[in-house]
Amino acid sequence: MTRVLAIDTSSYVLGVAIVEEDRVIGELVTNLNKNHSVRAMPAVDQLMKDCEIKPDTLDRIVVGRGPGSFTGVRIGVTLAKTLAWSLNVPLVGVSSLELLAANGRYFKGVISPIMDARRGQVYTGIYTWDNMSVQTEVEDVNIALTDWLGMLKEKNEDVLFIGNDVHLHKETIIEYLGEIAHFAETSENNPRPSELALIGLQREAEDVHSFVPNYTRLAEAEAKWLESKEK
Repeated sequence: MTRVLAIDTSSYVLGVAIVEEDRVIGELVTNLNKNHSVRAMPAVDQLMKDCEIKPDTLDRIVVGRGPGSFTGVRIGVTLAKTLAWSLNVPLVGVSSLELLAANGRYFKGVISPIMDARRGQVYTGIYTWDNMSVQTEVEDVNIALTDWLGMLKEKNEDVLFIGNDVHLHKETIIEYLGEIAHFAETSENNPRPSELALIGLQREAEDVHSFVPNYTRLAEAEAKWLESKEK
């Protein structure tokens, strides 16, 4: 029986879960604007103590690898890599947008998870549920929201928008898509670390040392630095 520790810090949501195959042993989820670097490891430690599970009994670490908050993604990935390396267990990364889409399992159309990327941009992709698992239809992108909505309008399929940042763009979404736009329930907008663990159980492990986050775009500071170098 494979025992998995899942960690997600790619947004304001801090999520930690312990799963054994098809059983969720414990799960901690908060949605607070607080520093993950201070709270993530204590959250892991507390959950493991509450569940009376020792680190050396873990068989796999799964982490939300982004996109999302650059700092948040780095914190989660660094913690997961450190644990996987020190415990000598496999490490698996899962798209943070795919994790959000997992909450839309009963929706019949396509699912568009949304994370705000500022300046009219969003992180998103297109997912569907098929054969009891999330399927990627369009890979994660960083794109202008209006361009994305224009593409979805051409597809003319029912779309479920899901994620804690959807409310920032709801009026624009409705303006572009009208009745084909659907919105997740409030309780579905938090990514669930137990879902992360279950997805990660089905994935191939990656090399711990070469494992990197998926930022989808350059961090703003890095982009400006490259811009200045070109000039």
